[in-house]
Amino acid sequence: MRKIFKLALSAACVMGMAACNNGGTDVKSDKETALQQAVTPYVNNTVIATYKHMADAGVTLLEQTQTILEKVEKGEDYAQQMTEADASWRLMRKYWEQSEAFLYGPAFHHSIDPHIDSWPLDFNQMNALLNDPVRMAQLEEDGGRYVGDVLGYALKGFHACEFLLFESVMQDGRAVGTGRPHAANLTHAEAVYLNAIVEDLVQQAILLEYAWAGEVSDEKMALLEEAEIEPFEDHYGEQMINAGKAGSIYVSYQDVAEEIIAGAIDIAGEVADLKLGNPYISSTAEERDYIESPYSCTSTEDFADNIRSIQHAYCGAQAGDLSVSNFVYRQDAELDASVRKAIQEAIEAIKKIDNFESTAQNNPQVKAAIDKVAALENLLNDEVLPLLSK
Repeated sequence: MRKIFKLALSAACVMGMAACNNGGTDVKSDKETALQQAVTPYVNNTVIATYKHMADAGVTLLEQTQTILEKVEKGEDYAQQMTEADASWRLMRKYWEQSEAFLYGPAFHHSIDPHIDSWPLDFNQMNALLNDPVRMAQLEEDGGRYVGDVLGYALKGFHACEFLLFESVMQDGRAVGTGRPHAANLTHAEAVYLNAIVEDLVQQAILLEYAWAGEVSDEKMALLEEAEIEPFEDHYGEQMINAGKAGSIYVSYQDVAEEIIAGAIDIAGEVADLKLGNPYISSTAEERDYIESPYSCTSTEDFADNIRSIQHAYCGAQAGDLSVSNFVYRQDAELDASVRKAIQEAIEAIKKIDNFESTAQNNPQVKAAIDKVAALENLLNDEVLPLLSK
């Protein structure tokens, strides 16, 4: 994931924006009031709600992988649990992808994004780990804490979990996913590894929820306490809601709004240039293998959910939520309509891609999606962001 840097406004610049309209009203105050009304639903209904749902799905996934490990140890069949775990992984993954328009803040500052969402896997290191009895004994004892503290990014997170949950076949020396549940034939080492990866994944999801909300359920807090992990006291949602007040890192609500749009621009660029762009070009083996979810075969779902994260950030996640869109509409209704249309067109173009994992190279459907996502990125960068800065 590409880094996102908060757009800082100096106090002098903010004060210099004050002006009067025809009726003598302070335009800056009107603007700040309008943007302030958009921030609370953004924090509570978009960001915190998304991370909460992600962590909830993770807790369910952890229960399922614990059962899988128990059944492996007892020699019992666990095919049903594998299918259920696949569904939970997909749900957790969906909420993560729908969070990628707000990878700034805790996800960036605490390196949670690369921690849980780096790819491709390092199969050589993975096999070395699985065949090392000393390290596996330590992994079995310490679980997710060992994964989080010791293993590199290429050995943990969503994609290591994905590889163990979904079936793959070898083609031309590569593991190619089928999208089907992995057969219930995991080795004991693989079951231990899977459960530990999921423990770490869930811990990171809970940390994200806590960092934004300042609290989580007792069940989630117990999982952190059991692993002796201290939550991050960022109170990031509170920082946004209290923009301009003492203690907030945000100078104004314009500052917050620009951060929101900058996050949307960043993920749009990543989808167009890297997630879609690299496999489309495929001029090198690295670009060819730059497939985000190659074993579950859900890459295009990931991309569409990335654009939905932009949609939620710009329009609001729940019906009736005030959002940045409302402010843009009052300033330039045509621009707001163009942004909403561009979001929908990008999602529809992505959904039209067939078999992305195996047909991305020079695929005209992929190129069409790249163009639509790039158009959205340009609209946000060239028109929406300057409008907020006026």
